[in-house]
Amino acid sequence: MLANLQALFHSEQYHGWGKTKRYFEGWYYKIVNADENKAFAFIPGIAMDENGNKQAFVQVLDGKNLSADYFKFDAEQFIPTKGAFQLQLEKNFFSADKIDLQLPNVHGSLRFKQRVPWSNSWYSPGIMGPFSFVPFMQCYHGILSMDHSIEGSLDIKGEEIDFTNGRGYCEKDWGRSFPSGYIWMQSNHFSNERISLKASVAKIPWLMNSFVGFIAGVFLYDRTIEFTTYNMTKLRKSYADKEKVEIILENRNYLLEIFANREAATELAAPILGFMDARIEESMTAKLNVRLYDKKNKQVLLEDTGRNSGLEVAGKISDIIV
Repeated sequence: MLANLQALFHSEQYHGWGKTKRYFEGWYYKIVNADENKAFAFIPGIAMDENGNKQAFVQVLDGKNLSADYFKFDAEQFIPTKGAFQLQLEKNFFSADKIDLQLPNVHGSLRFKQRVPWSNSWYSPGIMGPFSFVPFMQCYHGILSMDHSIEGSLDIKGEEIDFTNGRGYCEKDWGRSFPSGYIWMQSNHFSNERISLKASVAKIPWLMNSFVGFIAGVFLYDRTIEFTTYNMTKLRKSYADKEKVEIILENRNYLLEIFANREAATELAAPILGFMDARIEESMTAKLNVRLYDKKNKQVLLEDTGRNSGLEVAGKISDIIV
């Protein structure tokens, strides 16, 4: 189908055209206000189980108050646009540069400016790179924006919250299920603006076997330094326990070290065989200690702590400890 072919090179677009079962797709919008005392994630999506039952949804995560709401919709109310990322879900609208919300306890509109996308080319479309062309992956991933500014306000449970001059981040997932074990982390609140980090490590099923895959990127002022399974990067360390998480990645030019202290988390619904029956826990208050070293020039490019950080450690972590 033409729409799916076009979406292959535009990961933000809907990929589920023609799907009827064992499929999910969801977009993750993280928003933090300028004072950094309010942090939310809005997650619209669609889920289809192995029997073809369908459900649309919007999850709302309040990262500071450690609470989450899950709003269900009829699948017929999930209306994506072909050839562009525009999603209508009842009276709610989502795109790369704005969201308009009319949920039972959330009302208002936000606009996103100065978005920072992941690199994209015909041979490496988006953050999945050449794996984008593999038709049997369990889960696919996309970055809509590593960092952007926010304009607008939302009324959330009767409180009017101004998000103007706040910071945002947006990504998405689609496929059959989340990985059976993974670490995910993200922050775009460092000591200087226009710095953002995203990193994940996961067990990836592959034919009759599996491997530990990883994706990380550091947006540093005007460029994104990428660390991926497919660009000759090596995973030197991947570790997590109840208190901490550590990831070390190295390629020919750079060394990236990330150390995180785990904080209180909130339970969210996650996909398994298409439907949202699994449960994961996400923190939005973790701190990420990050060190980025330029091996060629022998200098530290970044040594800083990311605030308001998203952090998930889920599933069988022993499978991805390196």
